[in-house]
Amino acid sequence: MKSVYNTHQRQELLSYLQGRAGEHVTAADICAYFKSCGKPIGTATVYRQLDKLIEEHLVNKYIIDEGSCACFEYVDPEAHHTSCFHCKCTCCGRLIHLECDELEMLQKHLSAHHHFQLDPYRTVFYGLCEDCALQQEEASN
Repeated sequence: MKSVYNTHQRQELLSYLQGRAGEHVTAADICAYFKSCGKPIGTATVYRQLDKLIEEHLVNKYIIDEGSCACFEYVDPEAHHTSCFHCKCTCCGRLIHLECDELEMLQKHLSAHHHFQLDPYRTVFYGLCEDCALQQEEASN
């Protein structure tokens, strides 16, 4: 692995991502956050730093579908998760990260009984998030 040049912006970005472990953020989210704090970081710098963090296996990059921006998630080096499924709300676009034993069992079942290797990092379940389902229920009553 290449040596890591620890810049102030890299440390700020890494700290931001660590504070949002388990959440998905876009480069635009990151830029907006730092701008709101009075510490603007250029979009190119954000992408360059994210690419380096991906290479170092500290960040995962997800492209859920053609209509969505890439999103990024901090990876805790101490955690050893094998699966990372996602749910995407078809109403608001919210992306929900899942670590679920039952889904891991489904992944094993597909492999053992159907000879199909599911890619959990690219598997997305589409439907309604809790908030949108509740709003739709209230609207229909």
